[in-house]
Amino acid sequence: MIQFTNVSMVYPRGNKALQNIDLNIDKGEMVYISGHSGAGKSTLLRLINLVDRHTRGQIIVKGQNLERIRNKRVAKFRRNIGFIFQDHKLLNDRTIFDNVALPLVIAGNTHQDIKRRVQASLDKVGLLSKINNYPMELSSGECQRIGFARAVVHRPTILLADEPTGNLDPALSWEMMKLFEQFNQVGVTVMIASHELDMIKHMHKRIIVLNKGRTVDI
Repeated sequence: MIQFTNVSMVYPRGNKALQNIDLNIDKGEMVYISGHSGAGKSTLLRLINLVDRHTRGQIIVKGQNLERIRNKRVAKFRRNIGFIFQDHKLLNDRTIFDNVALPLVIAGNTHQDIKRRVQASLDKVGLLSKINNYPMELSSGECQRIGFARAVVHRPTILLADEPTGNLDPALSWEMMKLFEQFNQVGVTVMIASHELDMIKHMHKRIIVLNKGRTVDI
């Protein structure tokens, strides 16, 4: 499903974010990417989603060589991927309905289909009652769950999350991880970047640890 072969990422100022990464994520697998701040976790996810382009090596996602995907085709490629950001990245001037609907609007879905999917997605995260609210009216934990609903509303086959529990208390963090597990159980490939190693060890899934841009054993 996702394969990195000798992948490195060097940012313009010379910062080596990833160095010689080799990894393989199977279809339907749930994997945690752990490591300290600056270890390269976010960069790895951004490369998969084509937010950034890697410097060297090869990345294959669902049989596609990412080097061969031109910029004009990136939006279409991302229709298979859901991405959850640590800081939510919700639009404060739009309702919760509009925020969650955004991927479907971009994809050109009908209004009826958008309404049905948004309601189902919000119901899944327990926030259907907030559909007409605005992000500023919600708590941090609620905003994170809205970000989750937006990431899965278009039924992606790959779900990526960058520190999704970074601003949550332990109880909410566990609840969020269980949500990821539910989607993984229906076949979605899940990759979660998290520095909370003690918590993710209890999830009993594969953990890939990064240190200064390299994979290390744990």
